[in-house]
Amino acid sequence: MSAPITPVTSVTPLAPAPAPAVQGGGGDFPGVLESAIQTVEASQNAGSQAVEQFLSGEGGELHSTILAVQRASLSFDLFLQVRNKVVSAYQEVMRMQI
Repeated sequence: MSAPITPVTSVTPLAPAPAPAVQGGGGDFPGVLESAIQTVEASQNAGSQAVEQFLSGEGGELHSTILAVQRASLSFDLFLQVRNKVVSAYQEVMRMQI
């Protein structure tokens, strides 16, 4: 016989990312950039761990694994788009004539 179907447990909602503190004047661009990179890296690591746990049978449900991987993918895509905008803005400033 097959195992009985278990009900899906509730999914915890995503917590909003904390807003980076911006200092007056010069700002803290390297700190914000490093924080964003660490956040994306942590999300990627969480996705990888969820896949490994699911494949090894240590627990974790399929939908939780898929959500972790999608969250990692979306955070990377968002970071990549922000990077592209920053590079584009830098290139635009460099093309300005004084």
